[in-house]
Amino acid sequence: MKKNILNSLFILAAITFVSACKPKKEIVVAPPKAETKVDNSKTETLTLLNSKQLKFNTLSLKAKATLDIDGNANDVTMNFRIKDKETIWVSITAIGGLAEVARALITPDSIKIQNKLKSEYLKKPFTYIYNFTNRQVNFNTLQAILTGNAMGDFLIDKSDVRLENGSWVVSGAKANLDYKLLFNTLLKVSETNLNDAKSGQALKVTYTDYQKLNESLFPGSLKINTLSGAKKINIDLQYVKIDGNVPVEFPFTVPKRYTLVNN
Repeated sequence: MKKNILNSLFILAAITFVSACKPKKEIVVAPPKAETKVDNSKTETLTLLNSKQLKFNTLSLKAKATLDIDGNANDVTMNFRIKDKETIWVSITAIGGLAEVARALITPDSIKIQNKLKSEYLKKPFTYIYNFTNRQVNFNTLQAILTGNAMGDFLIDKSDVRLENGSWVVSGAKANLDYKLLFNTLLKVSETNLNDAKSGQALKVTYTDYQKLNESLFPGSLKINTLSGAKKINIDLQYVKIDGNVPVEFPFTVPKRYTLVNN
């Protein structure tokens, strides 16, 4: 079945996913050693890593992004609005942010996408995402990827937890999905790797330039590299606006002239 490129972009960007008008926040420099003891038990280490997770009610994010789909690269602006565990809203604009080309609304139950260039929209249950990624990926996984949090489903006693070169590594397998999370010495995720060899699907996300947000840290930059069969998508995000716990809205009105597509 042929899949629209914009649909794929939104799904994988979210796996899935930031202030031009404000001074850039100061980057927090990682200390030479992690804030933990080598002889901590696995449970103690997992508790410590969980304590560093970003806690929020809402987020409003803006990023300058380079989107590379199968070698076709474009510079765009991406705006994200997130309500914790409930909604992820994404808007993609081109021509220096002047023309909106696509919009998406993702909830734990559904995925809706507008292709404004073609006056088309897609409406699917959340399970549609499994055309592009492993079935272990859920809404909370997408939210974690976008916010620099470690995926809570993997910070469990069944995971392997070890110290490598002064930083923690959490790894393991869940069904057909192999996962590996690398942490920096701030105890924040520096790299997330998800691989489903059976389905030929892989995701790698790297995080840098952490800065203070509320009482935690948020990544100023992230790179997403995805592989699903023969399709490759690379996304390089440089956040220019990061606001936490601010009022957000999720406008998603579909004009009557738009055509519903089922691809």
